[in-house]
Amino acid sequence: MLNEYEEVLYVGKAKNIKKRIVAYSHIDKLPLRLQQMVAQIVRMEFIIVENEARALLVENELIKKYKPRYNILLKDDKTFPHLMIDVQSEYPCLRKYRGQRKDKSKYFGPFASVGAVNNVIDVLQKAFLLRSCSDSVFRNRERPCLQYQIKRCSAPCVGRISPADYKRLVQEAVAFLEGKNSKVQEELSIAMNEASAREAYEEAIVLRDRIRALTAIQSRQNVEYADIKSADVIALVRDKNLVCIQIFFIRAGQNCGNVPYFPTQAEGASDAEILEAFISSFYIGHMPPKEIIIKQNLENAVFLSEAVGAKISCCHKGNKAKLVVTAENNAKACIERKVAMMASVENNLQAFKERFGLSAIPRRIEIYDNSHIQGSYAIGAMVVATPDGFDKKSYRTFNIKNSEITNDDFAMMKEVLLRRFEKMTPENRPDVILLDGGRGQLNAVYEALDKYELDGIAIIAISKGPDRNAGKEFYHMKNKESFPLEFQSPLAFYMQNLRDEAHRFAIGTHRKKRGKSIFKSSLDEIEGIGGKRKKDLLNYFGSVEEVAQASVTDLQKISGISKKTAEKIFNYFHN
Repeated sequence: MLNEYEEVLYVGKAKNIKKRIVAYSHIDKLPLRLQQMVAQIVRMEFIIVENEARALLVENELIKKYKPRYNILLKDDKTFPHLMIDVQSEYPCLRKYRGQRKDKSKYFGPFASVGAVNNVIDVLQKAFLLRSCSDSVFRNRERPCLQYQIKRCSAPCVGRISPADYKRLVQEAVAFLEGKNSKVQEELSIAMNEASAREAYEEAIVLRDRIRALTAIQSRQNVEYADIKSADVIALVRDKNLVCIQIFFIRAGQNCGNVPYFPTQAEGASDAEILEAFISSFYIGHMPPKEIIIKQNLENAVFLSEAVGAKISCCHKGNKAKLVVTAENNAKACIERKVAMMASVENNLQAFKERFGLSAIPRRIEIYDNSHIQGSYAIGAMVVATPDGFDKKSYRTFNIKNSEITNDDFAMMKEVLLRRFEKMTPENRPDVILLDGGRGQLNAVYEALDKYELDGIAIIAISKGPDRNAGKEFYHMKNKESFPLEFQSPLAFYMQNLRDEAHRFAIGTHRKKRGKSIFKSSLDEIEGIGGKRKKDLLNYFGSVEEVAQASVTDLQKISGISKKTAEKIFNYFHN
């Protein structure tokens, strides 16, 4: 639906498009929000797709592209960790995993946090003795590691267990994660009694410890989850002009954690409408469970079930309804915390405006920092703060292109700000630019940006205080004396938090860049030498230095290295 300026007002989907459009013609029956939308519609565009799943996908693509003002938007940049067992390998590994499922490994989850995955891995190691080491470590072990000594691994790396017995452990772990707990425990109990009868007491003790680990899990298991194999419990709560959606992940009778969401542009929309929008958007990027448990009746529940690939259950009584109530209570608590946090940030922004003499409360603050080691791996970093907190999608890094300035912090700051302003739009124009540095950085930035219109943008530099004491920083602005903030005041802590986030992001990006360089060598610069040939060269000669000393004849001894390629390698090092 578009207005006279060709702006997209709303994107929607429907199985019966005529019925959906006719519903918008009954103006008096529409909520005020939709009445305002209909009044602006000049024309509509239609896309016919082959099925419900495709409709859901296209709708979400268009909403993300155009961000229509009358669509309910979900800020969802989370990827949830899973537990993965690579069942195809000879000795499958137990590990954390994020990303798309591309192979035939077994995946369990999602889990709301890495901590939740770690807890499960901890128990599984005790109960099933599966390895968690990387493949490279596994292939190069010559003796058992500490995990074997503390009875958390069966040491397949050094042959302490046969492939068949290890496969059986894997099958038991998979059965346990799929909810077949009692069957696994029964089999372990039988095996323990048999080992005891044979007087194989060490084997019996290991089996006993595995049974205890499984029992510990079951004792923590909530009886309300026990019969649920794969479900997401979703609850919606409105309070204090906010809408919070809480989602609980339940897999194989276990609560894998919960996550809150705060959809935007939800004013005037009904609970059912918001939930429909959430389900449509959320399950485009996340694997759906077998069942989605909610309290509200959804008009398009059948359509959504077919599109998402999960049964949508509306529950008002029984254990499932109790789970929805639990999710609602968590959503209420999240709203209380968010309101308190928003009030604190708003107070800090008001104090920011008054103390730094701004014309209005800042809505977009950009903080800049540089990081390098004696000019090596130099990067600039920008983080963005808004009244809603740090906007991590807007973070940016800048690889310093001019290698002659990588030891000059002033010049580096100039380059970063110039590149930022070259791509500035009215939508991402900052109210405040905060620089990690002193008056030198401040003057350098003003010098670099002299051709730009800076009205309405406050540029502030923050330098460390006496003895680099956090809390005694000095602030520098153009045509003003440098000044500190009141020691340990809320505003001082807020400003420190902004600077520290920029510092954290800059240092983290610098370390990643430096870490990647470890895996580079001069062989990467030779045309025709890819990963396999580089590996073969290093395996044969032992080091890049030895490759450089090799003759053309010696280089040709390696499989896959022709005379022409050998000459390229030789000429690279000798010319």
